[in-house]
Amino acid sequence: MGTATSAKDFSSVRTVEVGPERDGQRVDNCLAALLKGVPKTHIYRLLRTGQVRINGKRAKPDTRLAAGDQLRIPPVRIAERGSPDAPPAAMLGEIQRAVIFEDKDFLVIDKPAGIASHGGSGVTFGAIELLRAARPQEHLELAHRLDRDTSGVLVFARSRRGLTGLQALIRDGATTKQYLCLMTGKLKRAKFDVNAPLRKSVLSGGERMVRVDDEGKPALTFFKQIERYPDASLVEATLATGRTHQIRVHAAHAGHPLAGDHKYGEREANKRFHALGLKRLFLHAARFEFELGERAYSFSAPLPDDLRAVLDRLQGGSRSSP
Repeated sequence: MGTATSAKDFSSVRTVEVGPERDGQRVDNCLAALLKGVPKTHIYRLLRTGQVRINGKRAKPDTRLAAGDQLRIPPVRIAERGSPDAPPAAMLGEIQRAVIFEDKDFLVIDKPAGIASHGGSGVTFGAIELLRAARPQEHLELAHRLDRDTSGVLVFARSRRGLTGLQALIRDGATTKQYLCLMTGKLKRAKFDVNAPLRKSVLSGGERMVRVDDEGKPALTFFKQIERYPDASLVEATLATGRTHQIRVHAAHAGHPLAGDHKYGEREANKRFHALGLKRLFLHAARFEFELGERAYSFSAPLPDDLRAVLDRLQGGSRSSP
């Protein structure tokens, strides 16, 4: 955009020229970035009532912007903003220490468990909001997502080229995403795959649930045992598709739900692992690779200390390679 936008600028009508960094972006996503702190429900109300205009014409939420467009942003009352101006300093420090790579197109973090990819559903500040607050002069967009309890490699785009390019690769299955997870029970085979369609539903309270369903979307996960313990295995899971909760649901479908999974797992198994110090879902995004243009990218994040400590305690019982 032509001019930087501060959190104090919401009270008057503004018309801004769309810059090349937002060429092709949906207008609802653009407004969410410009009107930091304004609830998305209010942004959609502005769009629905025709108060947002592009080149003088009413804009729909999925309208794509083009460089040079004139975007009219109506006034937004400060009282309607649903979150504080700035995240806590401790959270900003944590997210800045998590950065493991950056260039002109991408910024990559080793996301700590407990931080959501983005705000919403009771989460005030996700990773994207924290990074934008820490780097207010930069244009950052989420290129993909990780669940709140999942740690590991999370990629943000710093350019439209990076965002649209990577998202196209993800849609085409042209990226490599590998996770480390702890599967409960004794695996019958060291290598196996689960090819089972998944269907997503949203419960009345807003909670997302996913189940294997013949009418769902195709989903394929490759599992490879890395270390074997009594009644559990450290497993490398490689995604051939990227469905919501895919690894968790496929692991449970195979009869070996992930340790610490309170949604799809087994209560008694979770109690045993909690006694070993496991405080969250044992799932870590360990590697993400892709090629864009003439450049090959490979990002990796080591297993975090809290999960490694659980393996060390399991190793006290005994460990072996498959």
